[in-house]
Amino acid sequence: MSRRVLLFGATGTIGRAVAHALAEAGFEPVCVVRSGAENCPELAGYICQTADVSSVDSVRENAFSGDPFHAVISCLASRSGTPRDARAIDYQANSNILSAAKSAGVPQMILLSAICVQKPRLAFQRAKLAFERELIDPGLTWSVVRPTAFFKSLSGQVERVRQGKPFLLFGNGEITRCKPISDTDLARYIVSCIDDPQCHNRILPIGGPGPAITPLEQGAKLFELTGQPPRYRRVPPALLDVIIAALGVVGRFSQSVADKAEYARIGRYYATESMLVWDETAGRYDEAATPEAGSETLFDHYTQLVEESPER
Repeated sequence: MSRRVLLFGATGTIGRAVAHALAEAGFEPVCVVRSGAENCPELAGYICQTADVSSVDSVRENAFSGDPFHAVISCLASRSGTPRDARAIDYQANSNILSAAKSAGVPQMILLSAICVQKPRLAFQRAKLAFERELIDPGLTWSVVRPTAFFKSLSGQVERVRQGKPFLLFGNGEITRCKPISDTDLARYIVSCIDDPQCHNRILPIGGPGPAITPLEQGAKLFELTGQPPRYRRVPPALLDVIIAALGVVGRFSQSVADKAEYARIGRYYATESMLVWDETAGRYDEAATPEAGSETLFDHYTQLVEESPER
């Protein structure tokens, strides 16, 4: 008899990968989607149920219906990261799911969070942390998965480089480092948390296979793969401070400008903070302390993208 797992955020990049990993591991994924997304082609063949995650009643009545669930996994994340969206999705929607799961007697919940909540300075980080604290409940088996960087977020300049444009760097390109993890490797790790007692009731930072890489190294690899001569354009992080300050003043009178200021703060954070485990005692990011999972590297992913380019 297959074990049913309720999956939220299934239409997202990681959520789709988790659905596939669940099926691969012998579970029966039941994907919760918003109204109108029932026929998502990437989820063809899976059971899909519609629910409004902003309503605990809708989640309870529509998502948790039918036979009991072995576990619930949430891959929900706010798209914009603005305070309003972060509160609604990163905190409140997940809180609604947890409440409904408890009412339905589901014994386990796994949350996809983010490693950047270690040093919370942004609205979406604070919202994620607020729900993490709520999830840590002695009456429930829980796991909080905090991945490092995603391949998708580090692949935005592939096309620029392929077209002969410069690779954009903040500062000298060596301010930050990360151990990115692929969608497939992360999804399999999340699914492994269901049955692995070593993952239960723990906060789990996780990256892909090392070593940690800098943006400068990412650019160098892309130039090598595309055969383009190395060209870099360096942006001083202080420029973002100026932009944030200016938007912050105007944002007091305009919500849209306030949102742009938050986008700039998010950009600055990722331009200046490494996606590795933070050692609070030493006051530094620790590559060796950042766990690894899977086998695919970012450079493997770059190679595949370049080889699949229609102009090659």
